[in-house]
Amino acid sequence: MHTIAFAHRGARTEEPENTIPAFRRALAQGATGLETDAWLAADGEVVLTHDPVVRRGLRRLRVSRSAAGSLVAAGVPRLADLYEACGTDFELSVDCKEDRAARPLIAVARAHGAPTRLWVCHPNLEFLAELRREAGDVRLVHSPGRGRLPARHMERHAAHLAAAGIDACNLHHTEWSLGLVTLYHRFGVRAFAWDAQETRHLRAMLAMGVDGLYCDRVDRMMAAVGEWAAGTGKP
Repeated sequence: MHTIAFAHRGARTEEPENTIPAFRRALAQGATGLETDAWLAADGEVVLTHDPVVRRGLRRLRVSRSAAGSLVAAGVPRLADLYEACGTDFELSVDCKEDRAARPLIAVARAHGAPTRLWVCHPNLEFLAELRREAGDVRLVHSPGRGRLPARHMERHAAHLAAAGIDACNLHHTEWSLGLVTLYHRFGVRAFAWDAQETRHLRAMLAMGVDGLYCDRVDRMMAAVGEWAAGTGKP
């Protein structure tokens, strides 16, 4: 698999983040993956927004207390809306904001025939290991947050991920090195790098051989990926 270019919350520098226009714009610019955040609305539907409270003008809607229809009216799409609007020909990385959303979001991906292209990200490794037993061919990603993994424990962590059947580790781009990417690859675990915003950061990650990039600037990311693929990239 080539390096996945994930548009962080869609093309959020050009359209409102985590909206259908942002997702469509990112795919039109060539992104091979989309990144978003998932919560459960009051009626049990999976909705895509970063925060637990949605603000639209003077309105404040708490996601857990609002029906999906009300959230859609405020600009928050359902996961099903994303698939219906954009299809399934892309990788989808979902930051699972609450444990109870994990299984419903997997169910939505299955209903749209896209479980193998779904990457469920979560900070709790034990929760992911439990989810692995029933997630089937869905991809699971340990995303611990910046600075949460002591350097002396990285080999143990890579081994733990491999033993638990976790597909990838998602670290801030400053935490990756060529040696660390190689280490995780040795255990069969993919390396994802988030917050790679500048061209020099994107090039450095590509030179290390990371498997996934997360960037707000889709145009910048695709230019870096394109030049690297053409053999003109520099670390």
